[in-house]
Amino acid sequence: MTTTVHIDDETRSLLIELQTEIERETGTAVTEREILAKLVRAAADGQTELVDSARETPRSVSEETVDAFNSGMFASGVETSEADIDEILYS
Repeated sequence: MTTTVHIDDETRSLLIELQTEIERETGTAVTEREILAKLVRAAADGQTELVDSARETPRSVSEETVDAFNSGMFASGVETSEADIDEILYS
């Protein structure tokens, strides 16, 4: 079964660039259909990332943000229990 997918000129241009690069690097001819099939399979394998990329606002923070947050952390040498935290927060 064949289905026609309409893509805009920019996407078509990127697809052609990708096809050209694959053929140059591998020395093997590859069809646009093969490229699209591989892209869909790769997206399906990482579908969480694909779904997140479609959100209007990101749900998770970037690795850079996490690294920046963690860079300010240090070990004080004092163990803090949940009870200690509750005492500080709720007293």
